[in-house]
Amino acid sequence: MKKYIKTLVCCTIIWSTVSLSSCEKYLDKADETVISEKEAFKNFVNFQGYTEELYNCIVNFSTNYWTNSWNWGEDEITSTAGNFHFIHKIDDGNFWGWQAEFDGWGSGWMNHNNFSTNNDRFNKDLWKAAWYGISKVNMGLANMDKMTDATDEERNLIKGQLLFFRGWFHHRLMEYFGGLPYIDTVLPTDSKLTLPRLSYKACADKAAADFRAAADILPVNWDNTTAGKRSLGKNALRINKIMALGYLGKNYLWAGSPLMNFESTGSKNYDADYCKKAAAAFAELLTLTESGTTQYALVEFKNYYRNFYTSGQNWDLPGSTEAIFRGPFFSANNSNWGTSKQYTPVVISEGDLKFTPTANYVDYYGMANGLPIQDITKADNESGYNPEYPWKGRDPRFYNDIVYDGVKFVQGAMGASDEKNRYANLYTSGSYRDVSTGSRTGYVLRKFIPITANKYDNGYSYGNSLHIYVPYMRLADIYLMYAEAALMGYNSPTGKDPGFSKTAVDAINVIRTRAGVANVAAKFLTSVDGFLGEVRRERAVELSFEGHRFNDLRRWLLLIEKPYTLKTSVEFDRSGTFSTTDPTANRVVNLKEVVILERKFSQKHYWLPLKNADVNMYMEFKQNPGW
Repeated sequence: MKKYIKTLVCCTIIWSTVSLSSCEKYLDKADETVISEKEAFKNFVNFQGYTEELYNCIVNFSTNYWTNSWNWGEDEITSTAGNFHFIHKIDDGNFWGWQAEFDGWGSGWMNHNNFSTNNDRFNKDLWKAAWYGISKVNMGLANMDKMTDATDEERNLIKGQLLFFRGWFHHRLMEYFGGLPYIDTVLPTDSKLTLPRLSYKACADKAAADFRAAADILPVNWDNTTAGKRSLGKNALRINKIMALGYLGKNYLWAGSPLMNFESTGSKNYDADYCKKAAAAFAELLTLTESGTTQYALVEFKNYYRNFYTSGQNWDLPGSTEAIFRGPFFSANNSNWGTSKQYTPVVISEGDLKFTPTANYVDYYGMANGLPIQDITKADNESGYNPEYPWKGRDPRFYNDIVYDGVKFVQGAMGASDEKNRYANLYTSGSYRDVSTGSRTGYVLRKFIPITANKYDNGYSYGNSLHIYVPYMRLADIYLMYAEAALMGYNSPTGKDPGFSKTAVDAINVIRTRAGVANVAAKFLTSVDGFLGEVRRERAVELSFEGHRFNDLRRWLLLIEKPYTLKTSVEFDRSGTFSTTDPTANRVVNLKEVVILERKFSQKHYWLPLKNADVNMYMEFKQNPGW
């Protein structure tokens, strides 16, 4: 019987959650619309066409829905106008809510009722895309011998992409669900499944082998290859050596983190050996980027916003030179339409559901002199923090990311009756503090939008070509992960990989220097635990609201511990003359933090529950503990 590639790819999906109705649709295709194995894999152009679909399995979590939730730690809370996003289910301890069967609305990017790899962003979800992608990868690798009309370079490009994606899809699933079967072969459709769940480390070792093999055969830049010149200037998203090294290191660091080490061995400490492996991978990557021979570099702080959005640049994809791993983007204007409005209070914007930074998280933004704020209600002579002027002298990233009381939000013309809302009224009972359609916390997030993203300045209009995209991985993240891996692998703030010039503290200071923040203070360099606190705080600030916090708290075994279970607001009154030119000069009184929500978590919440339909398929595929 003649086999067709599309039929085979679809029908070898292993989990019941990927409907076989898709197979039936493929099988209904006319003969002239399908391609034989021999044709599909014979040369680079055809095989790359097969491989391209894997890029459409990368979920764009930041614009997957009209409004979208991807910050599930203690970092964000929404207004009360809606309660249908997964963030609300997490706050309630209902981690089943990631599944379409328990959601009903389908607004989460983890799982949708309808999955496809077309250009509709609404039909992308992690669970189905990952298993679909893994199956497609294995099919491709099994047919590498059919790539006869190709150069060695072309074969390496294809194989490297496939190996990377196999590691990446498994890694993404492991982050949320723990050790799983590592599918590295084409599974027969007529045999009983018995593949056991591996420990996290065993699974990570297999992913590491794929990432390492991919890094060894992929180029740094496709533009510098013969095959890549066919798409010269359009290769930024194609899988390369830097991406593979980045995820090799992340995969090892996650495997060496307390949660994953506990799942694998019963120890709640870091695994130093895995951290050393992570540090080595990051060191290899950073050596390449710091040599200036790659297309990657930290963005100057004046252009920091380009990591996340562009405006007036004809829909140019954000990320600049710093974004390492991103996926494709569909319908830029439509995708940004809701995301660009989900932050600004309704008094100056549109839409009702708003996502706001929690006050407890904003507290992580310390002072420009590099020192943390111990208690925002108390003066601190060492750091210079003054609770009467809580916005003065802060880390420059605070001003880049956060709208605080008194900031001039609307830049252009307003009607006389609206003029009172030009400046952010974020004091207690201020007009921006509407519980239902404004800020519940006393802050507004502006990291991913220009200050003009409001209904008066119309910065989110089509004519301004505002393009929002939050990358999965950027170079700053690599420095921070290297710092953590080097610290815990070599048991010292001055620990370093033997093949790289920078120590753990050097790496942190690279990121601080870019932002205009002073180096880590000497008092934090006398112990591993003391410096680890600053590493984690630096990660919280630099990577704020980029979707990392939930998984970081989980892997550090902090998710269920106070104060990480609390979400707070900042309450205060204005006092004295109100400055319209320097909001940091405005005096406040009666400053306090108030708990809005406390999340009631237990040990089971460190892993998301698997689908019941899947764990009931066979005994070896077990549910996560407590679910």
